[in-house]
Amino acid sequence: MKQNHLFFDLDGTIINSQKGIFSSIRYALKKMNLADIPDEQLLSFIGPPLIVSFKKIGMKEEQAIQAVAYYREHYREGGMFEITPYDGIKETLADLAAKKNIYLATSKPEIFAKRILDFLEFTQYFTGVYGADMDNKRGEKAEVLAYAIESVGLKSKAEAVMIGDRENDILGARKNDLLPIGVLYGFGDTAELERAGCKIFVDRPKGLLELFA
Repeated sequence: MKQNHLFFDLDGTIINSQKGIFSSIRYALKKMNLADIPDEQLLSFIGPPLIVSFKKIGMKEEQAIQAVAYYREHYREGGMFEITPYDGIKETLADLAAKKNIYLATSKPEIFAKRILDFLEFTQYFTGVYGADMDNKRGEKAEVLAYAIESVGLKSKAEAVMIGDRENDILGARKNDLLPIGVLYGFGDTAELERAGCKIFVDRPKGLLELFA
């Protein structure tokens, strides 16, 4: 593949962030005196905007806004660093960054995403980092991608791809006329990504090097 602009998701694509996300959700639920929910249900929180996920478990708008605030309180104090980079991702990013322009496009607040990349010492590989804002006005992946594309000044969308592990990554890419690439080592699976319209997959980070060789 010859595309020179690669947009990467963060959670489930570059890092396994399950531990920190789960602990932050449970902190928010406890602060609101709500019952805990099982891990299987918590997995649905990884990918979409937080406020959407909290609403899906029955919260009204004001409750969901408060839950997001509690989540971020715990997350910024340490939850964001309860992460593990996927095997081979650092080498993959380093190799691709030497030949391509790499960007981060995440539904996570941009300020948190930048801190995570700094913590991992991955910032050097990225030409740009784009994420959600803190007031929930830009949270859907399609919105983040549109913001990233405009910020980059991308002249031809045929020159770019979106790489991610959940349906929101694939749908966001398609809405912005970008080619989606699904990773199967994250939190989504083949069925989810295919339903969203993905046709190109890798099962490990270094599979991306083969795609863009």
